[in-house]
Amino acid sequence: MAQNLRHKIPETDTLVIYDHNQEATREFAEEVGGAAAGAGAGPQRTGIEIAENSREVAEKSEVIITVLPGPSHVKSVFGQILHPRLANLASSATSPNRLFIDCSTIDPTSSVDIANAVHSSSPARFVDAPMSGGVVGARAATLTFMLGCPWHNENANGKLVKRVTPILEMMGKKVVHMGASGAGLAGKLANNYLLAISNIATAEAMNLGIKLGLDPRQLAELINGSSGQCWSSSVNNPVRGVSPGAPAEKEFEGGFSVGLMRKDLGLAMKAARESGAELELAKRAEEVYEHVEDSEGGKDFSVVYRWLEGRNVGFNSKME
Repeated sequence: MAQNLRHKIPETDTLVIYDHNQEATREFAEEVGGAAAGAGAGPQRTGIEIAENSREVAEKSEVIITVLPGPSHVKSVFGQILHPRLANLASSATSPNRLFIDCSTIDPTSSVDIANAVHSSSPARFVDAPMSGGVVGARAATLTFMLGCPWHNENANGKLVKRVTPILEMMGKKVVHMGASGAGLAGKLANNYLLAISNIATAEAMNLGIKLGLDPRQLAELINGSSGQCWSSSVNNPVRGVSPGAPAEKEFEGGFSVGLMRKDLGLAMKAARESGAELELAKRAEEVYEHVEDSEGGKDFSVVYRWLEGRNVGFNSKME
């Protein structure tokens, strides 16, 4: 995502970055910028500057994009950013207010609380814009962003949406405005609940067909040309040799980890309890991901298929 931003923003702009993994940050600056950049060294000829903390990023930037693992991380980072109160941008008389775009997947309630804190403590705007498309989509700039915008006066005619959309389009191919603050996350949790279930179902269907003697490629071709087709079967198929570039081709390394899928499922279940929505399959799916994480922690969540293989019961039959 950051690489796509650096390539697409004006050459005269500086991309200010921070991550707790300082080694990865330096490697990114060297790889993308073409020259070394050190913490605290100031703007580089590469157009990339490494900040010492998240507060420094906010102080030096007009647009701040955050991507963090969970609610506690987002609350902690924005606590550091907002206290003490941020000074106005030096060019605020002629430039729009500071804009915070949070692409983390957290619960909508926490996101709305953070949005309110931003709007009450500084002349800035905050939007939730979680994404879908995985690591492959992030690298290829084909992500889908689900946008939640606060309904302040300046957004009455879509000005805030129009400001945010071109920024997100540098990192993705589609931006869907879902509604007010928290609506982007509501859409993301609904989507990822479906993904959690379809991933398990795809693994079970592929395992069933193979146990019944079917060729996995032919089975995948059938499913992906029929009513069972889904992202997990076509793009992220868990059987090696079916989906080129899928984590299954690399021993399930990379991709979207089991732990993150389990976290998103938990957030969806929490949102369901708060809203009174019934999720009939959620508890069993949660149990599956808990078992898979215990045995395959750190792997892409499609590794559910390998976990199922290990649970297969020996049985001989003849297909008539």
